[in-house]
Amino acid sequence: MLIKTILIRLLTMIVTLFGVAVVVFTLVRVAPGNPIAMMLPPGASEEDIARLTALYGLDKGLVQQFAIWLGGIVQGDFGTSITLRRPVDDLVLSRLPATLELAVMALVIALILGGIVAVWGARNRGSGTEVGLDLTSGAVLSIPDFLWGLIFVLLFGVLWPVLAISGRIDPRIEFDFATNFYLLEGLLRARFDVVGSTLSHMIMPAMSLALPLAAMIAQLLKQYLKAELMQDYATLARVRGFSETAVILREALRNAALPTIALVGVQFTFLIGGTVIVERLFAYEGLGNMAIDAVINRDLPLIQGIVLMFAAIFILINLVVDLSYALLNPRLRHG
Repeated sequence: MLIKTILIRLLTMIVTLFGVAVVVFTLVRVAPGNPIAMMLPPGASEEDIARLTALYGLDKGLVQQFAIWLGGIVQGDFGTSITLRRPVDDLVLSRLPATLELAVMALVIALILGGIVAVWGARNRGSGTEVGLDLTSGAVLSIPDFLWGLIFVLLFGVLWPVLAISGRIDPRIEFDFATNFYLLEGLLRARFDVVGSTLSHMIMPAMSLALPLAAMIAQLLKQYLKAELMQDYATLARVRGFSETAVILREALRNAALPTIALVGVQFTFLIGGTVIVERLFAYEGLGNMAIDAVINRDLPLIQGIVLMFAAIFILINLVVDLSYALLNPRLRHG
């Protein structure tokens, strides 16, 4: 049953990616502006423009262009960036680790903060503490991630300059990276100067992305915890002498966390999408920052490659969430 579900979802993923490819290919070409003219100096002749247009295949019909591009993707060739003159797949894969590290860091922070607030609120349900936590969560959720970024830059980059406000790592650090997963590689190779510098550059953008998600997790998880604490098994645990905190952590949290998985998965996709603005704000060298540059320069192959990569990530995350929910939920697992 599970294998059949996976196969169906994989087939759906292929169809969805094809639809995304069609949409993004069409949109970037109907947008105004000539990317070839933008990459040439103002005095370029019509012959120069025509030559480069033919070089990048932009002189052909839309259907033929799409067929050529799609055929290249099937063979692992996403084209060549018009502005950077490098293969699109190399550019995307070189920036993807930075975005993934940032998004995972933000998710971990959100889960920790949201979980603590949810347990605290459920432990003090019906009291002024719960009301205060609800008001705080609502206020945090009402502030978008990019505004949190500006607040953090002002606080910890200007007024109290203890964190780096741009880039991904201190350029003075000499380290030969085998991959672009700076934080992970620094940990594995015990280079704590690399880890410290990476965290110094990552913590503010990660916190900017994490706080709204943490507030959402806290509100939802607390409601599920409160519902679970009214069940018979929670009452039985109290009779056996467990403290209220122990009842929450040992009995209710596992059941309450299960329906929260779906929210976290969906919101994680939005969190990755939110990296576009946050990365730009902190000059963070990730895929989102590159996406903005590609749009500004109308780099059609690069825009298409980045959008397809984001779409693939979103679909894979949803697949993992669905499978995790099915594996953790006994009724679905044995259904």
